[in-house]
Amino acid sequence: MTEIIDGNAVAAEIRDGLGDAIATLKAEGVTPGLATVLMSDDPASETYVSMKQRDCEEVGIDGIHVELDPDAPAAELYDTVADLNDDDAVHGILVQMPLVDQVDTRRVLRSVAPEKDVDGFHPENVGRLVAGNARYKPCTPHGIQKLFEHYDVETEGAEAVVVGRSDIVGKPMANLLVQKAPFGNATTTVCHSRTADLAAHTREADIVVAAAGVPGFIDGSMLKAGATVIDVGINRVDADTEKGYELVGDVDYESAKEVAGKITPVPGGVGPMTRAMLLWNTVKAAGERAGVEVDLP
Repeated sequence: MTEIIDGNAVAAEIRDGLGDAIATLKAEGVTPGLATVLMSDDPASETYVSMKQRDCEEVGIDGIHVELDPDAPAAELYDTVADLNDDDAVHGILVQMPLVDQVDTRRVLRSVAPEKDVDGFHPENVGRLVAGNARYKPCTPHGIQKLFEHYDVETEGAEAVVVGRSDIVGKPMANLLVQKAPFGNATTTVCHSRTADLAAHTREADIVVAAAGVPGFIDGSMLKAGATVIDVGINRVDADTEKGYELVGDVDYESAKEVAGKITPVPGGVGPMTRAMLLWNTVKAAGERAGVEVDLP
């Protein structure tokens, strides 16, 4: 019987645990603050930001939202980030991606103060992750590690395949899996859309992390019996629904769940964990900034 990995339930447990950590900080006069910056008229980005703000409110983090005109000059965004870097009430800064064309995305990522970079995308934080001394693990890979922990997924000695090589998920996930650390020590292969024979790799894998951004990129015929399958993909495809679309992953769920030992659904798998770990990183940042030791879930 395939075990369905419930990201909603695990994320709820993490948020509950963060409530205790936030109470500890508030007792010391510190309220964690997360600033979200939106410079886009993309409806999906607007939805993501509103969800993050709601998450902050639910756990007791001070959510600071800055919305800039998508047609504004890039300098307005750079100046906004600089102001947030200097604001002592802000412990974490998230600039919602993707950005508009006139903005240099790499410049923005470099401009966020590393100690407030709760996404883990600043070059300094990327380097620390690769060196095995992460300040903040990127939220999605970190959330996946928490799912491994909760569902007793053994990574040590496992054959793992990460499908996708993005800076946000694929690369940091592979880095975490190979590290000499808990929920690491896996023999890890990174595949992508140009891999000549993807199935030859995935059929040998005990763990498959699908993060290619292609609907149904992996199906059950490409999996090893009993494998743990983590589907990071969130893709909108046309459907005969009220909204006119449905959300699907990078894995063909129906065929994969007949083969996998454990699998995440879409939605309700990795997505809630990404949001929970953003809060986790923000609370960590607040505690370190204030010099207050907190127990993180």
